[in-house]
Amino acid sequence: MRLNELRLRDFRNYRETALTWDPDVNLIVGDNAQGKTNLLEAIAYLGAGRSFRTQKSGELVRFGQEFADLEAQVFSQQRQQSVRAVIFARGRPRQLYRNGVKKKTAAELAGVLPTVLFCPEDLLVLKSGAAPRRRLGDNVLCQLRPNYDAALGEYTRLLEQKSRILKDRFENPALVELLPEYNLRLCQVGALLISYRARFFESLGQEAARFHGQFSGGAEDFALEYHTVSTVTDRMAPMSQITAQLQAHMEAHARAELDSAQCLTGPHKDDFDVTLSGLSLKSFGSQGQVRTAAISLKLAQRELMRREMGEEPVLLLDDVLSELDAGRQDFVLNQIVSGQVFITCCEPGRFTRLGTTIRITQGGVEK
Repeated sequence: MRLNELRLRDFRNYRETALTWDPDVNLIVGDNAQGKTNLLEAIAYLGAGRSFRTQKSGELVRFGQEFADLEAQVFSQQRQQSVRAVIFARGRPRQLYRNGVKKKTAAELAGVLPTVLFCPEDLLVLKSGAAPRRRLGDNVLCQLRPNYDAALGEYTRLLEQKSRILKDRFENPALVELLPEYNLRLCQVGALLISYRARFFESLGQEAARFHGQFSGGAEDFALEYHTVSTVTDRMAPMSQITAQLQAHMEAHARAELDSAQCLTGPHKDDFDVTLSGLSLKSFGSQGQVRTAAISLKLAQRELMRREMGEEPVLLLDDVLSELDAGRQDFVLNQIVSGQVFITCCEPGRFTRLGTTIRITQGGVEK
């Protein structure tokens, strides 16, 4: 897997630029707010069909322009390929292309430009709320499993529509009659999400435990536990069983949902917890332990994608090395023994030995 060329037009603060990349390590340097992260965001967007920074597509378009155009030339799946996204500032849905052919969904781009992103916020993911941890799993699964991507999109739409019904039913009580249909479909799609997540988090935990053992010298036992709706007793059970258990939980909360006008139950509240030798990192972990565990999770994510896809995903390190002490920097860098890597940093003299250096100044590029 290799990103050869990236072309941007009116994306974030880039008016128009074309960049060719080193097949190994690319070091992107510059002061803050110059556009380093924007480059990684463009790569990640073309890989996963979504931004890791915003859900509002209009924010991706350079101020005052109608649309942004992103295109990558890659060597992937043993052949030359291209992937392109045209994002509109307002009103119009985006347009996605794979090898010049227009596609309907981001799932149809899966596997062309697989990426693993590691940013400073990821170092705190085990101490933050549940949403970033769900997003960690969703980002990987959407690249690995196109069916999961489609199911997640459907579940999100259903959830938004149900939320609107719950809020509007005070003014229009007849809307309540629609809820059974929405609840059934939410449980059916939710069961699929849980099934995928259970298998993914099991594999992620096993692989992260291996990295953490290397990192800590075997001093701590790493374990990951996935949490979902309490009535789901076996996450690996047939879909019909999980669906029925989700329905039971939703029915038990039906009155509370009507009273609160909120969707109170379902896999949209899923989470996972990491323990070290039996103690929850969220509650008891030191800053060093949390960061070590977060690094292990990201390296595990990269390994699972490599194993599944048969080629190394592009690794995006967004200013994360400057957040680590020397020992953790060395551990991360020692894991970069293959594959293409993009590293952003503000201190050009610190990591220049790693590979090709690209300097960014106010959306301008020089090598």
